[in-house]
Amino acid sequence: MKKIYCISGLGSDERIFSRLSIPGRSLVHLKWITPLKEEPIGEYAERMARQITTEDPVILGVSFGGMMAIEIARIIPRARVFLVSSVKSRKELPEWMKLSGSLKLNKLIPSKRGIWVHLGGNNFLGAESEEEIRLCDEYRRTVDPAYLRWAVGQVINWKNDWQPSQVYHLHGSKDKIFPLKKVSASHVIPGGGHFMIMNRAKEVSEIISQLC
Repeated sequence: MKKIYCISGLGSDERIFSRLSIPGRSLVHLKWITPLKEEPIGEYAERMARQITTEDPVILGVSFGGMMAIEIARIIPRARVFLVSSVKSRKELPEWMKLSGSLKLNKLIPSKRGIWVHLGGNNFLGAESEEEIRLCDEYRRTVDPAYLRWAVGQVINWKNDWQPSQVYHLHGSKDKIFPLKKVSASHVIPGGGHFMIMNRAKEVSEIISQLC
């Protein structure tokens, strides 16, 4: 069975892919690794890509995982990339993220995770069911602060303007993290929010199945 290598969003894990069903494909989760101090995203992507064993892989990235999928595709040119609730380049980032990068606000993230427990409201993230809300709450409680500081810095300072030759971009019309008006998506899911990998999993699965 052919593999789809999945990269979850910032601070999340393989559970966000649990509702996907793509016939003929097995989902393989690429695990986030501990970033080195001040490690550039390209060098991090090289280390993360070592988990891929296929010459022409299909990579599915959600949110920050989509940005990482693009960085890995630089290293593996034959990769086919599926982005869900993500961005392809710096120009698709919302202005507040770009401003945060310019002001280096990621440097202000404290070393203790407690202050982050209640940030990033569930409505903002698009979590709808009790299961999704519990999952988001758990992510907030358990995310490694060092990884969080690094990852937030990579998002708001991303300079990318390159795209893989094969990239498909699935986006929700009600995404509040990366608003659709800034994004050029190949497939728009009406009513989908940033967490649509779970609560619009059937629609996401159908689109990916048709394109794989």
